[in-house]
Amino acid sequence: MDALARIAFVTCADMPKPDSDAERLMAACGVPVDLVSWDADVDWSVYRCVVLRSPWDYHTRLPGFLAWARRVDALTRLLNPLPVIEWNSHKRYLFELAAGGVDIVPTRFIEQFSRQPEAALAEFGGREVVLKPAVSIGAFGAFRGPADSTACAAHLHALLAGGDVLLQPFVPGIADGEVSLIYFGGCFSHAVRKVPKAGDYRCQDIWGGVASAHAPAADELALAEAALAAAPAGCAYARVDMLRLDGRPVLIELELIEPSLFLDSAPGSERALARLLLAAAS
Repeated sequence: MDALARIAFVTCADMPKPDSDAERLMAACGVPVDLVSWDADVDWSVYRCVVLRSPWDYHTRLPGFLAWARRVDALTRLLNPLPVIEWNSHKRYLFELAAGGVDIVPTRFIEQFSRQPEAALAEFGGREVVLKPAVSIGAFGAFRGPADSTACAAHLHALLAGGDVLLQPFVPGIADGEVSLIYFGGCFSHAVRKVPKAGDYRCQDIWGGVASAHAPAADELALAEAALAAAPAGCAYARVDMLRLDGRPVLIELELIEPSLFLDSAPGSERALARLLLAAAS
């Protein structure tokens, strides 16, 4: 730990993949920045600002992670803010957004202790669906397959053993990629289109997806801004993921805890975020 550091970037001890943003953003800050695992034994009060960057195991230990965030929030400035982290950590927020008029991918919520969870699958007949944990990152735990298959039912029960589950129809348009709009301090910065590798539907680079710069359409910007307006507090950084369904953009997820920000796709974006973080730490 650097005794002069005013800012800590929060990571995790066992990274599933490298954080492509961290080195670029740390250099842009121009001051010492400590990269610290969220569960490390450190005095977080020595930092003026603690920024969540890549705590990519939080979904496997959510109660402990939220307890940590509450402790840190009492000691220093946490970014994104604690109310945002708590709200965004479980994907039930999608239903709140939908109730407020934000278009989302059609989604059924299956509670962990539902008595007849297969009834939700039966509504889809033999159509392809996607199952995913309601607390997850990076498509970990996701399943794609016919709703009436034995494999689908088995996967549903396996997921329910660990928590709540989201059930969605498979949207073929995902083959064209999903669009991510990135915001700093509530202002649009840049966007990328993430395209899955051939034969897959997962757009994340860990599954072979490839991202490229994207010029967002007016309806994509409108959807992103409507989603962000519903967050419980302002965000230092945000990523809004969407795809097109029946010609219109629909929200996949609102990423406000630890998103990859694709800084390498927009030269200068790291400096814009660094200025915001330095101001927060001043």
